[in-house]
Amino acid sequence: MADLGDPKAALHHYLQAMRDNLIWKLDGLSEREARLPRTATGNNLLGVLKHCLNVEAGYFGPAFGREFPMSEELVPMQVFEEDPQADWYAWEGETKDGLIDLYRRVGVFADQTIEGLPLDAPGHVPWWRPGERDVTLHRIIIHVTCDLARHAGHADIMREQHDRAIGLRRENSGVPRDYDWPAYVTKLTKLADRFG
Repeated sequence: MADLGDPKAALHHYLQAMRDNLIWKLDGLSEREARLPRTATGNNLLGVLKHCLNVEAGYFGPAFGREFPMSEELVPMQVFEEDPQADWYAWEGETKDGLIDLYRRVGVFADQTIEGLPLDAPGHVPWWRPGERDVTLHRIIIHVTCDLARHAGHADIMREQHDRAIGLRRENSGVPRDYDWPAYVTKLTKLADRFG
């Protein structure tokens, strides 16, 4: 267990929790189920994971003068000129297990940046607006954790819509077990209808 009294360890702990949450939302899904669009804009569970691994590789790599060792496995920046959604779906030659493995390796790479630098270490994010590009490791850990948390929320909803697998973590869902969810939804619908 991380020493959550230490600011850097606490930040790192919550970043890792978001990574773990994203990965477990793919548990038990077939290749098709992981790739299947779940929203009108094509959001899918495997695409969310792929986007997040590319985000981490960029923020904990080039922003701090480091390059992911197998950069050809990431979505190259020039691809976004042709397809701005290129990191939001698994390409034909990619697999669920392969992208999960890549995300874990990106996590190790990001952890090396976090462990090797102090929180006030300077970084530079060239894709941000001028005047905002100079950052610290502290800011980037918070930025990436917030981004991952947002996408973990997307994954929560998409997985619940697929097979009703819900919750924050595999070992502790954070929601009541054996709850009468249909009755609860009916109750909320009736309440909402009063305002219709």
